[in-house]
Amino acid sequence: MQILLAEDDDGVAAALVEVLYDHGHVTRRVRYGREVLTYHRSSDLLLLDLGLPDTDGLDVLRALRAVSDMSVVVLTARGDERSVVRGLRLGADDYLVKPVRLAELLARIDAVTRRNAAKSASSVRTARAGDVEVDLDARRVRVAGAEVELTTKEFDILAVLAARAGTAVSREQLLDEVWGDARHAVSRSRSLDVHLTQLRAKLRRPELLTTIRGFGYRFGDLED
Repeated sequence: MQILLAEDDDGVAAALVEVLYDHGHVTRRVRYGREVLTYHRSSDLLLLDLGLPDTDGLDVLRALRAVSDMSVVVLTARGDERSVVRGLRLGADDYLVKPVRLAELLARIDAVTRRNAAKSASSVRTARAGDVEVDLDARRVRVAGAEVELTTKEFDILAVLAARAGTAVSREQLLDEVWGDARHAVSRSRSLDVHLTQLRAKLRRPELLTTIRGFGYRFGDLED
């Protein structure tokens, strides 16, 4: 598994990287919170310290959850109840307080990975709304039985929304998943608008992609 480790203490980071390597995990260590948003797309799980030098780890978690649902295990010396509750409510999959027993850390990582793998395995790979069918694996779209040709970017945008049919997806998450690197998502905003306009025109179902003012978009809501 590819693990992203956000830890500013060199000694702690070195020990964790070694243990994770011995158990078959490839680890990229970063020191700053801003680097999490740069490298998270190439990782399966984030080990997040809250005491980072550039920003509070809880703020990093909040920003990450706006663009990604990757697995996150908080690993920090901050063990007060308020921090634990905030971390879990902001979307951490688990919260461990240092010093932690390495065997327990590995077991928690495995447990989080199993839970999220089970959710992914049970996720729908074909999304439908009215007479629109989106096959996410075959990258194929049909409207009223007729196949619609989309560009790569158009399908990528549709796939992000269709995979979460009925759920609101923020512009930030859409930009991050389609173009990558959440830090530069704003620079792609106009391109997203153009692709969405073209996508709606090709699908000929303007109500299929609902705009949620001030937030993002939602796939679905067509009457059967």
